[in-house]
Amino acid sequence: MSTQEIKSNPSITRSAVWVVIVGIIFIAANLRAPLTSVGPLVGLIRDDVHISNTLAGMITTLPLLAFALFSPIVPKLGRRFGVEGIILISIILLTFGVILRSFSGIGTLYIGTAVLGLAISVSNVLLPSLIKREFPRQIGLMTGVYSISMNLLGAIASGISVPIAVGLGVGWRGALGIWAILSLVSVLFWLPQMKRRNRETATVQNQSADSSVNIWRSTLAWQVTLFMGLQSTFFYVLITWLPEILKQQGISSDQAGWFLSVMQLALLPFTFIVPIIAGRMSSQRLLVTITAILLLMGTLGLLYGSANFIVWWIIMLGIGGGFAFSLSMMFFGLRTENAQQAAELSGMAQSVGYLLAAIGPTLFGYLHDATDSWTVPLLLLVCASILLFVFGLGAARNRSIGSKATIPPSKTSPKAK
Repeated sequence: MSTQEIKSNPSITRSAVWVVIVGIIFIAANLRAPLTSVGPLVGLIRDDVHISNTLAGMITTLPLLAFALFSPIVPKLGRRFGVEGIILISIILLTFGVILRSFSGIGTLYIGTAVLGLAISVSNVLLPSLIKREFPRQIGLMTGVYSISMNLLGAIASGISVPIAVGLGVGWRGALGIWAILSLVSVLFWLPQMKRRNRETATVQNQSADSSVNIWRSTLAWQVTLFMGLQSTFFYVLITWLPEILKQQGISSDQAGWFLSVMQLALLPFTFIVPIIAGRMSSQRLLVTITAILLLMGTLGLLYGSANFIVWWIIMLGIGGGFAFSLSMMFFGLRTENAQQAAELSGMAQSVGYLLAAIGPTLFGYLHDATDSWTVPLLLLVCASILLFVFGLGAARNRSIGSKATIPPSKTSPKAK
């Protein structure tokens, strides 16, 4: 990190820069692995506890409902008690939820899943705000860093779930419970951040006093929110049901799990590159267009394309998902004027957005049960890709919430002086 970067933000010193970065990387690593590890195991869980596809879809839907219900409260908690302290508590709670989910019984399965969903929602909301506060001139780079950490662990979790459950003989409970180790390690790497708690709390409170914009009345905020919700719907539907879709096409459980990993590995380079490119652009409409085309082509490929090219359809979906996720995270910083406003927009977008996304996996499973086919559910994703394009064009405008003026390049470009 440059001297100029440190001078531009007094709340961070040279000696603390890498401590903050490492802490962000470890926290981000916990935000998808506990969720993406479920998809390849849905069949095992469903057969073991004797539930329908609709109820199996609820295993993914519950965390999304937790995100939706808790996200609006998170900015207020961060403002009152400090971002660092709230994140620490959430990771401890995440560890408890992962362990509880792995106990025997349907009750603990769903309760533990809801608990870890509440825990993950905290960092989902606060990390974009933390990045805007600590790295105001490097939003794109740092968004890429935490995105790639999140998605890399998510891809690994999908690929190793079945081998751990079946190959090591620990079952789906052991394969899900192993992620408590990662969250415990992350607690240790986050503890140094607590030394900065008092200074950080004062900074956020001062910014809050200057922020009088009601984002719930902003058209731009709603466009960002709906873009966020639609990209989340895509991701969580595929994480939950792609292995089952592939198995119906004659692919084994092990292969289906690895195909899910391929999809997530395909998005990794783009979760790092796209934020950097987006931060250098005055408008991100070109990136939104590329996103929609990739998701549409990938979905149509699964629906009507040849099975010989299935890996290409999956790679398209992965790259499109990488574009969509990166843009949704960047919009929180690019469309706002300070860290508190970014936290408020993040809370709104993840509340309404994940409420929309929560419908996806359960509705997908219900439509499959009702039609005994994946055709209608996949057509639903085709419609989602079109809507994502429409709302994305609005969210990509070179504006900030509460202002009708264009954002000066100095606020969005990492090269700005």
